[in-house]
Amino acid sequence: MATTTVRINLTGLPRRLVADGILNEAQALDAQRDALQEKLPLVSYLVRNLKLNARAIAFAASDEFGVPLLDLDAVDMRHAPLKEMEAQLMENFHVLPLYRRGRRIFMGVSDPATLPALDQIRFNTGLTVDAVVVEEDKLVRAIEKAIRSLGTSIGDLDEEINSLDTESANEYSPDDDENADVEDAPVVRFVNKIMLDAINRNASDIHFEPYEKFYRIRLRQDGMLQEIAQPPVNLAMKIAARLKVMSRLDISERRIPQDGRIKLKLSKSRSIDFRVNTCPTLWGEKIVMRILDPSSAKLGIDALGYEDFQKEHYLRALARPYGMILVTGPTGSGKTVSLYTGVNILNTKDRNICTAEDPVEIQLPGVNQVNVHPKVGLTFASALRAFLRQDPDVILVGEIRDLETAEIAVKAAQTGHLVLSTLHTNDAPKTLSRLADIGVPPYSIATAVNLIIAQRLARKLCEACKRKAKIPKEALLKEGFSEQEIKDGVEIYEPVGCDQCAEGYKGRTGIYQVLPVTESISRLIMQGGGAIQIADQALKEGVWDLRKSGLHKVRNGVTSLVELNRVTTE
Repeated sequence: MATTTVRINLTGLPRRLVADGILNEAQALDAQRDALQEKLPLVSYLVRNLKLNARAIAFAASDEFGVPLLDLDAVDMRHAPLKEMEAQLMENFHVLPLYRRGRRIFMGVSDPATLPALDQIRFNTGLTVDAVVVEEDKLVRAIEKAIRSLGTSIGDLDEEINSLDTESANEYSPDDDENADVEDAPVVRFVNKIMLDAINRNASDIHFEPYEKFYRIRLRQDGMLQEIAQPPVNLAMKIAARLKVMSRLDISERRIPQDGRIKLKLSKSRSIDFRVNTCPTLWGEKIVMRILDPSSAKLGIDALGYEDFQKEHYLRALARPYGMILVTGPTGSGKTVSLYTGVNILNTKDRNICTAEDPVEIQLPGVNQVNVHPKVGLTFASALRAFLRQDPDVILVGEIRDLETAEIAVKAAQTGHLVLSTLHTNDAPKTLSRLADIGVPPYSIATAVNLIIAQRLARKLCEACKRKAKIPKEALLKEGFSEQEIKDGVEIYEPVGCDQCAEGYKGRTGIYQVLPVTESISRLIMQGGGAIQIADQALKEGVWDLRKSGLHKVRNGVTSLVELNRVTTE
């Protein structure tokens, strides 16, 4: 390899990475500066922000600092001496205890430049500390798993809660949090544990539900609710009060619903928002917490599950300076993430982006976001009118619910603005009919709407345990596969279930119908064509409906036929 000339202010690992061709000089200098500003280890910054190969960096770091290299996949973490070190130290110093031999403990690090931090670990543990280099991506996952395993289990917390004086549990005073050691209070720790478990399981909602003879807590994971705990029913008001204190709600008001928000900081670089709603029921207040991860809007369009040609349609519509993009589907189908992925692509310094939502779910720096408040007159329509006086380039309307909002949104799309919004319809052609039903003139629909996306979220099969399913040809034909597809060979997989997934599924993917409003479809709209005629024309133009998109994912082993039938209809 030819020697690369490196400026003198590059030393250590950055200099080595430039010499090895992993980074160029400008990238190295920028990375050093930005990592320092974000208070991140350099290796963490390079892997997380620049998406560099963690393995190549680990080899370079090991060689540069003379520290042994170890593959974390070869370590059985069940026998790791995790209890020798506090979880907070692991997170703060970005290290992981791997082995202990007598008075010597071996610590996994991804950035040997942090070796001075080992002195603090040596002081805290009283052990001799040796470092080994491991890959950054594997280290991040292993630290998260280790911290979870060190946490108190829900079962342990149930025992602690049962030991409380449950006769007085319903007598809650706001002074409880001030007079007690909050971090040691079992109810407080129990609630914190539930919230962290929900985040670690990638749940979307947490339900706290009181009934006459029992109290249960459920999580919605990959779209499905599952019970995770049943604390004593006498603690219902204590748990509700704790959640309301965290959400800054009125704990003395139990007769009407309330809305609040919690921001939970997980680390220096990651925080999670919870949208909290209380609702009085027969046996107490039911509380539902929607988990809002700001990073979900930054996943990138490739992570959402669009087919290549569908993605191109979406990107082409986003690149247009004006017109309307509509996303449709039931509640919980991922409409917000789809829209915000588009907004994130458009969010540049030369654009003025305004959003009106009920409520704002994902907060994005650089975007002017408004919570609508109908009780004080701040409706979608009034917010839209205000936006049009503020020199906008892009406008996002949370939902088009009425003619007034629809008319203003259409007018904005026709007068040089890009408008993104949602409607509640079953598929893309019905969205055009829905606008006409609201009262929008056909010529306005035909000239304003550029693209309609209908979507559903389906659970993905676990790659570790899925297995081939034997399905008769007749059943495949009935499900929607063609004779030619079956002749070419269709491999269908089914869920099994293992310790890495939930009932054979892990994560979710989008199923989409992406309908560009072409000239022929515009003519149909102008002629008063219905949803069926528009759907037939879209099919002729090669638009996949939701069923066909889903069958394509089934054929590729992404999801199962059972799951597809759950989220779509033929």
